Amino acid sequence: MLKLIFMLGFIFPLCLMNNMFWMVHTMVFISSFIFIISNFCGNYFVNISYFLGCDMMSYGLILLSLWISSLMITASESVFKFNNYPKLFLINVLMLLIFLVLSFGSMNLFMFYLFFESSLVPILFLILGWGYQPERLQAGIYLLFYTLFVSLPMLVGIFYLYSLGSLNFYLLSNFLFRVDLLYLCLIMAFLVKMPMFLVHLWLPKAHVEAPVSGSMILAGIMLKLGGYGLLRVFSFLQAVGFKYNYLWVGVSLVGGVLISLVCLRQTDLKALIAYSSVAHMGVVLGGLMTLSYWGLCGSYTLMIAHGLCSSGLFCLANISYERMGSRSLLINKGLLNFMPSLTLWWFLLSSCNMAAPPSLNLLGEISLFNSIVGWSWISMISLSLLSFFSAAYTLYLYAYSQHGKVFSGVYSFSGGSVREFLLLFLHWFPLNLLIMKSDMFMGWL
Repeated sequence: MLKLIFMLGFIFPLCLMNNMFWMVHTMVFISSFIFIISNFCGNYFVNISYFLGCDMMSYGLILLSLWISSLMITASESVFKFNNYPKLFLINVLMLLIFLVLSFGSMNLFMFYLFFESSLVPILFLILGWGYQPERLQAGIYLLFYTLFVSLPMLVGIFYLYSLGSLNFYLLSNFLFRVDLLYLCLIMAFLVKMPMFLVHLWLPKAHVEAPVSGSMILAGIMLKLGGYGLLRVFSFLQAVGFKYNYLWVGVSLVGGVLISLVCLRQTDLKALIAYSSVAHMGVVLGGLMTLSYWGLCGSYTLMIAHGLCSSGLFCLANISYERMGSRSLLINKGLLNFMPSLTLWWFLLSSCNMAAPPSLNLLGEISLFNSIVGWSWISMISLSLLSFFSAAYTLYLYAYSQHGKVFSGVYSFSGGSVREFLLLFLHWFPLNLLIMKSDMFMGWL
């Protein structure tokens, strides 16, 4: 694991050189391919250094971090083109990537907490420095305070665990704690990060104000930190989990349906995709909280799938924004006449978003539905509504943006550049290819 951190560390000097934007981009790509080749690991920790290790769960999420980070730089050509502090931008992205790799790779709960919190700082800089509207200050503060407010109890919980012995994930999983308050302290930070319905308000704000790279990393990886943390702490909180988890399952399922209805009322492309993330993460949270084998594997699968799919949709929204100068669905309509080549990508990524085969989303959703219905058959009501509305708002997004009459203020024909097609392909291709290797997702536990 340390060799990966060193490799990323040595890319830093390149960021400070002139005209090295695409070189840094290539190096991050190369490091993700090296990671694919070198650490193909099983379901126990391998590649162990002093505090870093990598098991199957970390492996998928570190790989996702590397992949999305390299695609972030691909998507942010405008930073380079308009000379909008490209060196600082690259340093920021690399810092964020290193923090993410460290937090997914930590074997110690405190170290995980430390890097989990540190990753807030670069994302805050991304939103404040490269965001679009003046409201980005408020969005950044929302993001910061929502996360910090629930993180301090978690720190106290971690100290309590340390007083009992150890913080190593492997040693902790031998214990079963029965302290109700500890459960609440450790779990709330992750529920806000997921984000669970009722504590999700920071997410749409942050997404709408963030630049495309910020949206990609937020949807692709920051939401997964919450799910990853829950998967890790539930190994020793099962006993209390069986007592209280029904609360979270209920909130996330009902919340998912309500958020799906909110999606149908959105006129902002980015806000629609952001709210759909909340609905998807609601299903992930519901499945995870059942603590069944299907639920845990399904939540991990859908997290990876959602990371690729949601990130791709944000790229599409940004491509339209760069052409049209607006994210409103009232202006972004009839894009089929305007950018016919991109309509295919809208279709492919929208169909993945509503879990059409052969996308990885399908595998995740099937196993999550299995686990939630197995946990209680009454949940079929909200699941069927959620499933229906998920298809409804995705269709609304696709049909409203692609069909109809082109806005009369737009008078140019515009195709996509090769960079954009590559960017979309690299989101869509792994999303549909990974279902061939589904044993990775369903057998890691």
